Amino acid sequence: MSTERAGRTVWARGLRTPLREFLRTETGSAAVLLAATLVALAWANLAPSAYEALWRTPLTIDLGGAALSQDLRGWVNSGLMTFYFFVVGLEARREFDMGELRERRRAALPVLAGIGGMAVPVAIYLVTNAGLPSAYGWGVAMSTDTAFALGMLALAGSRLPDRLRVFMLTVTVVDDIVALVVIVTVYSGHVAVPPLLTAFAIFALILVVRALGVRRGLVYVLLGVAAWTALFVSGVDPLITGLAMGLLTYAYPAARTDLERASGLFRLFREQPTPELERSVRAGLASAISPNERLQRLYHPWTSYLVVPLFALCNAGIEVTGDLLGRAVTSPVTIGVLLGYVLGKPVGITGTAWLVTRLSGGRLRPPVGWAAVVCGGTIAGIGFTVSLLVATIALRGPQLEEAKVGVLAAALCASTLTWLLSRATTLLPKPLRIRALLGTSESIVDLVAPVDPRRDHVRGPQDAPVTLVEYGDFECPYCGQAEPVVRDLLAGFGDLRYVWRHLPLNDVHPRAQLAAEAAEAAAAQGAFWPMHDRLLAHQDDLRPRDLVGHAEALGLDVERFRRDLQEHAGTARIAEDVDTADLSGVSGTPTFFVNGRRHQGAYDITTLSRAVRLARARAAIDPR
Repeated sequence: MSTERAGRTVWARGLRTPLREFLRTETGSAAVLLAATLVALAWANLAPSAYEALWRTPLTIDLGGAALSQDLRGWVNSGLMTFYFFVVGLEARREFDMGELRERRRAALPVLAGIGGMAVPVAIYLVTNAGLPSAYGWGVAMSTDTAFALGMLALAGSRLPDRLRVFMLTVTVVDDIVALVVIVTVYSGHVAVPPLLTAFAIFALILVVRALGVRRGLVYVLLGVAAWTALFVSGVDPLITGLAMGLLTYAYPAARTDLERASGLFRLFREQPTPELERSVRAGLASAISPNERLQRLYHPWTSYLVVPLFALCNAGIEVTGDLLGRAVTSPVTIGVLLGYVLGKPVGITGTAWLVTRLSGGRLRPPVGWAAVVCGGTIAGIGFTVSLLVATIALRGPQLEEAKVGVLAAALCASTLTWLLSRATTLLPKPLRIRALLGTSESIVDLVAPVDPRRDHVRGPQDAPVTLVEYGDFECPYCGQAEPVVRDLLAGFGDLRYVWRHLPLNDVHPRAQLAAEAAEAAAAQGAFWPMHDRLLAHQDDLRPRDLVGHAEALGLDVERFRRDLQEHAGTARIAEDVDTADLSGVSGTPTFFVNGRRHQGAYDITTLSRAVRLARARAAIDPR
């Protein structure tokens, strides 16, 4: 396989994890969101009347006499933003099903930190606006902007641990959910009961349809539109529809049996390329991937690169004048929003995390060190999307303009403060810096069957602080590409232990099973690793006579080797590895685990070296 193709393969595989894709889209869209904000500011100042005239243009949808009418800004804020909260719901569900929150006790700290990170800013805003009509706008100061926050973390990415992104993603998802509940319960207008009951009935019907196993997206789209319309008519903000639909969407890893079924359907289509089999193949491929991941890939780019920037374009525009800036300096609204975000967010998030850690006796603690938690708290001070949404609902006239100034100023100050703190952390002595950034919390262990030197095939020192486990297939070309990377890792890290476990993908690699049995036959003669290396170096030579030739080249007892192959002596041992792969959620090769934690992303030397160094650093500060 050419170097060019290998590079593309590694890069493509590096994009396939849902969390990695989510972070990449959010950080990439931060630039688009910033550009939309600057355009809105320029437009509002160069042509303020045209700016407002456009977004106040009425738009009515009339179906058989039933009409829904709003201006363009309203359709963006309550219509298109429903898709944004749908993606938020999808990501929250994915975290609970597959991510950091699948261990429920770990959900407590980021959930409470997210709530604390909202409560303290709200308290600061209420104090600065006590006794004033503007106190009603307290919701402006509570929510973090996910795109801007993760974008800023990307800029400081080389100085902050990757797990901070996961922690902050969880905090911001909680933040968005609570903010939406506040919008629905506090900032909705007069509620009409009959359409509200209709909306509840539609949601109940959605639950029934899901329980019946209906998978057609059109059914859910129609029911979702009906629920949104009923909520809109009732006076309740219909944004909750998107969140609810997202939370109802399952997330699960692709199962090996589903993938085998899909590859079988493709083989049938290859033999008989009929329209009926083509539909079966598409249905089989779709069923192998969870609806959550499919919908995220479909909607997340649209919300990140179109919906949220369009929201910024129609809401961030304020005419900046000397009078406005003069008012903002002394305005309780501006001061409350600014202090709430720049001071309240880091105090709320860090203080709540510290309090939970103390009260739990250390059983619950952040997944990163306290310096990283503080940086996460400061970056949470970037409030934009939901803040502007609440501001447009709760405030009017001069107060709305002052709130927007506070939101924009807080975003600038929070970004600057995060950059300064991350730079200051790099000046700490190395041992203290590692502990401050990584912390001592235990990692989630994804590898169900721990390494057993008495049965596993191990390379490297037995007491190494870092163990790299690979589930591989001798016929898999990607495993062939990964093999020299593993060699380089073993050569570069003297304290690394490497383990190979079999996962022959028999549905796509017909010779993989026999090759694995050949490796076990060689292991019976104390030559597993020489055979392992030879098989990966000759992946096109895995027929029975080729395997016997490999045994001869390695100087093995050929008759014993041939007899073990004929009797399939290694089948049980290979089946044990396959069972542990299934239990650990492994469906493809190569799949790596670093100290029991599944490695997500590319398997090039740079990425894997970084994962090994991080695991070694964590082992040094927490040898458990």
